Amino acid sequence: MAAKFLNILTGINRTSAPSSGSMILVNDLYGAMPETHTTFLGREPVDQVWQTAFGQLITLSTTKRPHGPGFDPYLDELTREVGALIETIQPHAIHAQYLGFALSQAFARTAGNIPIIAIAHGPDIMAAEHSAREREGLNEVAAASAAIVAPTFAFADRIDRLTGQRFTDRLTVIPWGIHLRHARLRDRPPTGSGPLSLVHAGRLDDNKSTITAVEALALTHQPHHLTIIGHGIRREHLEQRANELGLQERVHFDPFLPRAELWRRLPNFDAFVFTTRGMEAFGLVVIEAQAHGLPVAYSDLPGVREILGSTGVPYIPGDPRSLADALDEMGRDHHHRKALTKAALNNARRYDIITTGRRLRELTLRVTP
Repeated sequence: MAAKFLNILTGINRTSAPSSGSMILVNDLYGAMPETHTTFLGREPVDQVWQTAFGQLITLSTTKRPHGPGFDPYLDELTREVGALIETIQPHAIHAQYLGFALSQAFARTAGNIPIIAIAHGPDIMAAEHSAREREGLNEVAAASAAIVAPTFAFADRIDRLTGQRFTDRLTVIPWGIHLRHARLRDRPPTGSGPLSLVHAGRLDDNKSTITAVEALALTHQPHHLTIIGHGIRREHLEQRANELGLQERVHFDPFLPRAELWRRLPNFDAFVFTTRGMEAFGLVVIEAQAHGLPVAYSDLPGVREILGSTGVPYIPGDPRSLADALDEMGRDHHHRKALTKAALNNARRYDIITTGRRLRELTLRVTP
């Protein structure tokens, strides 16, 4: 029997380009989902290479007003635009990225009998934990959804609490993944002990807590070197702090890199440092690092611990001394680092985007008439 062909409508109300982990994920995900036509709703400007994973990319015309007194009229206007698109596209199912954000609310209000699968990413849950209005939107989308997808059990528990455990039976855990076949290892594995060449990549904001890595370097017994790749509101502060600590020669800053360039560079480092101290939906970048054979020192958050466990070296979130001790131990013990490299590669194999796409497609088929 031939597989059912699915027509899926989804979208993220942002510039249609690989500008964040969520945007990169959806591009990989729908490109890896067989027997599926995906219509993606996004914003101008559109990265023409990025959009190739989707059958169609439609740019929203409603002027975005995500905050302030203009939000309700904006949501009404966006809902009318989305409703008209649904009438034209007639999808089998809607995948609402980000619980509670405006586009997902518009989907919830216009889907009718079309089943919705809500997919949580992180910023949506963080917003709902700090804002009653965002929490109200999240609950509206959850109530309209046939299923709610979270990438870890720890993250699903947070959603369950935010929704008053009214939709526990709708929660499904589907871990995220990457294109493993594109990852490569360094030509010659490092040998011996000594200072490490460390890398950190991601958004430079308070929650990502890159400052923990900078301050940890001032506490290590070995003169490890850290390369920070990314951009964000804390970039200038991080540079100032590195200078204050006398780390100008040991901390290097690079701008945000396209993923292909980041992956090309990852094998040149000895280890990856993951520093988020608050909420993390999944931490996909640690799987990217592991797939390239890098041992990972990670802040011991529930969701990250769930996906890494003993395949990385945990430290107390936001604690530079704890991280410094972890890095020095990794630098001293070459055999431990070699074992971590093997464990990292084995763990990364569990998170193939092909598996993520297959499981999301299977879930979509279950809720689609």
